[in-house]
Amino acid sequence: MVTIFTENYHMENKSTELSPGCKTSITGLKDVQEIMSGKWKYRIIAGLYFGGKMRFMDLKRHIDDVAPKVLSKELKDLEMNRLITRTVCNTKPITVEYALTELGESMHSFIQPMADWGVQYRHTVIKKSVR
Repeated sequence: MVTIFTENYHMENKSTELSPGCKTSITGLKDVQEIMSGKWKYRIIAGLYFGGKMRFMDLKRHIDDVAPKVLSKELKDLEMNRLITRTVCNTKPITVEYALTELGESMHSFIQPMADWGVQYRHTVIKKSVR
């Protein structure tokens, strides 16, 4: 769990200086924002976590409304950041499978709580059920 402004934050002489631990946490959050930027990456990671290995079109069907070109770009970004693997299968026609790396699977520790929070938010604030 990332603690930003509780035990790592302290004010001395009314200074707004952040502690080294707080600065490290903020840098970590910045890294996550940059790696997971865009609207589709969390859904791709979650889809591969819950669904396991998937081919491109399986992912496309799983993630509503994503354009193939956008999905392809997002998958390349995730692969470049070592969160997923891309395996070309020796089939005719050639098929490609995507799967999470160990690093990608470690994201479950915060993806699931985010999903739980989203469901609770939708229920509490928006008063709609999740499909």
